[in-house]
Amino acid sequence: MTVARELLIGGRNVPAASGRTAEDVDPFTGEVYARVAAAGPEDVARAVEAADAAFPAWAAFAPFARREIFLRAADLLDSRAEQAVAVMARETGATRPWSLFNVSLAANILREAAAAVTAPRGSVLTAQEEGALGLAVSEPLGVVAAFAPWNAPLILGVRAVASPLAAGDTVVAKPSENAPIAAGLFVADVLREAGLPAGVLNVVTNAVEDAAGTAEALVTHPRVAAVNFTGSTRVGRVVGALAARHLKPAVLELGGKNAVVVFDDADVDYAVDAATFGVFMNSGQICMSGDRILVHESLADTFTRKFTAKVASLPAGDPGHPHTVIGPLVSAEAAQRVASLVRDAVDAGATVLVGGGSPKGAVHPATVLSGVTAEMELHYAEAFGPVCVIDTFGDDETAVTLVNDTESGLTCGIITENATHGLAVARRVHSGIVHINNQSVADEPHAPFGGVKGSGYGRFGGHWGIEAFSHTRWVTIATQRARFPF
Repeated sequence: MTVARELLIGGRNVPAASGRTAEDVDPFTGEVYARVAAAGPEDVARAVEAADAAFPAWAAFAPFARREIFLRAADLLDSRAEQAVAVMARETGATRPWSLFNVSLAANILREAAAAVTAPRGSVLTAQEEGALGLAVSEPLGVVAAFAPWNAPLILGVRAVASPLAAGDTVVAKPSENAPIAAGLFVADVLREAGLPAGVLNVVTNAVEDAAGTAEALVTHPRVAAVNFTGSTRVGRVVGALAARHLKPAVLELGGKNAVVVFDDADVDYAVDAATFGVFMNSGQICMSGDRILVHESLADTFTRKFTAKVASLPAGDPGHPHTVIGPLVSAEAAQRVASLVRDAVDAGATVLVGGGSPKGAVHPATVLSGVTAEMELHYAEAFGPVCVIDTFGDDETAVTLVNDTESGLTCGIITENATHGLAVARRVHSGIVHINNQSVADEPHAPFGGVKGSGYGRFGGHWGIEAFSHTRWVTIATQRARFPF
């Protein structure tokens, strides 16, 4: 039976003002999984007004009571793991292990938000004036516009709202059209059941054709104080420019063109396992996925032989099968886009080491290429699919040059048994995140997460996330009467 969901505005489920709905399609079967309300600018305005009305009470909400809501929500999310698996499979084609990881990390993001609510914030300042006390006080911003993508819908749906809510802000969330339930409404359901007051979190879903207009209406609304966007670099540039034009702070976590570097002292079998995970988890649809595997030339033959053999053995197909690793991409169109990147590279002289060919519906074969050069689109474009390129290097200088040869700067994996050497190389890598003796995909709720260059700016996680959605005020208290010159 097709699921039907409405907008969440002011604590109530309501249809779009126009009465329109949008289809939410299962990428593996092609069937309509759900129909959701298709919001327009009028609905966005209603949601922002509801969030604005709820802001004063939420900002003043007792910290321990606010913390308790997040802790209850985390436990509720854990208890709904099987429901989450089913929703993610139907909306995005996610495999069971990826869905369960989403549940676990999203629940811990909520727990970290709970801890942040009662953590010390602000500073006592040394005052120049005699007898004065200076304070730097952290306060919420107001209404935050939060955009959540589809590829890790529970993780990124929770991350989109947790830090702002913990800081005392209210939120209007716009989940991806490809995961309106998992990335938005499901998250809101859990928080509402945990006791989040009406209007504190509002969710507007939309049709694909209305995405740009809905986003613009949300970002530019005069009552929206800040913007929180996770998604592609292309769309992030537009959102960031809109926010800047209206003098609104933004946190942007955008795309990556990440490398996994395998040095000559690496354990080859470990490197193969790590790289396979870093490239092909969630069929490569992670902003941190390793698009490029850079291998020291002394290990290149051995690594490539073992790596391609492992990749060729990865089970593909139905995301509902417990052993599937390469499930469907988010749509058949996404699979065709990946196939066109591979085809362009091959036509220009690249070699397919494993995989390639045409996708079956939304399932693209796990693919490894070599000989990809700068004139090929895949050299710089984010694959965002089960595809990677192997290249070689002979020294540190070449490795660092190859890693940094991208407009992105999100994450990097450096596999070496010499941590000192790994750290020296890591200091020269232009990225927000580096993992030494590991691959490129990792996320922890208390760590500063974000990129540089075309991968965006600002940080999620821990106190950095709270600071991103707060502003600091200078407050002074005169403990004695000041003297004035006139």
